Amino acid sequence: MGSLAAVSSAQGLRRRALSLGTAYFFDYAVQFLLPIVLVRCLSTADFGHYRLLWLTVGTVMAFAPLQMPGSLYYFLPRAEGSNRRLYVSQTILFLAAAGLVAAWAVSPWNPWLPEKVRALDAYGFVVPAFVLLWTVASLLDLLPAVDERVAWQARALIGLATLRAVALGATAIVTGALEPLLLVLLAFAACKLLLLAYYVVRYHGLGMPLLRWGPLSDQMRYAAPFGASGALYELRVQADQWIAAALLSLASFASFSIAAVLASLLTICRRSVNQAFLPSMSRLQASGDIAGMLALNSGANTLVASVVLPLLAFVFAFAPDLITAVYTAAYLEAAPVLRAFAVGLVALVVETATVTLVLRQGLFVARLNAALLALGVVVSGYGALRYGIVGAAAGSVIGMYVDRLLTLRKIARLTGMPLRRLQDWRLLGLLLLCAVCAAALAWSAVEFWFGDARPLLRVAAGATLLAAAYYALAAALGVGRLWLPLLVDALRGSGRRG
Repeated sequence: MGSLAAVSSAQGLRRRALSLGTAYFFDYAVQFLLPIVLVRCLSTADFGHYRLLWLTVGTVMAFAPLQMPGSLYYFLPRAEGSNRRLYVSQTILFLAAAGLVAAWAVSPWNPWLPEKVRALDAYGFVVPAFVLLWTVASLLDLLPAVDERVAWQARALIGLATLRAVALGATAIVTGALEPLLLVLLAFAACKLLLLAYYVVRYHGLGMPLLRWGPLSDQMRYAAPFGASGALYELRVQADQWIAAALLSLASFASFSIAAVLASLLTICRRSVNQAFLPSMSRLQASGDIAGMLALNSGANTLVASVVLPLLAFVFAFAPDLITAVYTAAYLEAAPVLRAFAVGLVALVVETATVTLVLRQGLFVARLNAALLALGVVVSGYGALRYGIVGAAAGSVIGMYVDRLLTLRKIARLTGMPLRRLQDWRLLGLLLLCAVCAAALAWSAVEFWFGDARPLLRVAAGATLLAAAYYALAAALGVGRLWLPLLVDALRGSGRRG
């Protein structure tokens, strides 16, 4: 009975991961494809300012939440009754206070605002108001998943992504200007906040007290190290973009930021799997089953790798065609940066954040990210000055590999599990081999048969050929027997639940 329950639980987790993964992929696709409209409707300067706005918002959001929403993964599974509502209300109040500080940080009242960001002051207080609402509403991105209401979370993600894309796309087509887009973003943030309020009232209710200093202090002590490490990590990810914004032209920065969107692909896959697996990992750790927790992490990474590695190989092989087809040839200088990020993101397929979170290793992660941030700034700054736009990506790429190596060694020491047993390295290696070989075969075939074709046709043909080659190679090496049944089972289960 115990083994049957374990199998059923694992299947349920895979279905949750797939359901969230589908929703996050939809959201990512919208974010990736929306610029197809924007680059054709906005001037290069306006599109550069639009990308700079989101870089600014992303940097502010790296600090403002202080991982308080993420701390709910630890506290809610351990809380009962009114204590669950208490932790949620405390998180909302904290985000509201943090949002006010973040709004000031991007307002004209901030004397230390970078010069290029100060250009956004021309749009008045729309940007600070958006940052305030966006900070509080960000809780909706994970609260339903923390509550293990995966279907609700998936529907919210897809619905909001659709609303945002339609509203922004239509506004860009009609007006061709940046200011109306900012007003639409402000209205969208307000809608998202209202949806969060509805969810909280329905599933957690209203009641007093809204906070208690003891639980709030405990929650903040838990969240602060991870908030600091998360902020440093986000700064690591964004540092090369800020260097590009500071040292390169606005047009080159726009191209660089387009390539950096690729990192969102892996973030989305990680987030969907993390949100499905993390509550169970937290319970296993609380019960002392460290081996079971690590096995869940290894299985989740294999599931992500089976999807992400062929996508990264495809991006590397067809980067110029992708950029031209999606963003026009005006942003073609993003292609080598896209390839550099594809190489770096291979390391991040091995996800470790959930394990360090459950093991309460926030201080270690914060120190590591601080060191890698300094390394990344130096390397990317030198690279940008010496090699231009592609050199600005060097710091991030090197940091990705150093991060994973040092973090895995730390986990091995803490758990007593040898490094070679933390992940299924053989399976991950075979998946990478299949992806690289499939990409090489697809690119060679496209060059031979579609050498002079339009970029969109080359991309479509390359994707089709790579998918077929990847599946065939996985089957030939016996890799498919290990992960394809899991994916098929998750698909069937998702269909039954839908």
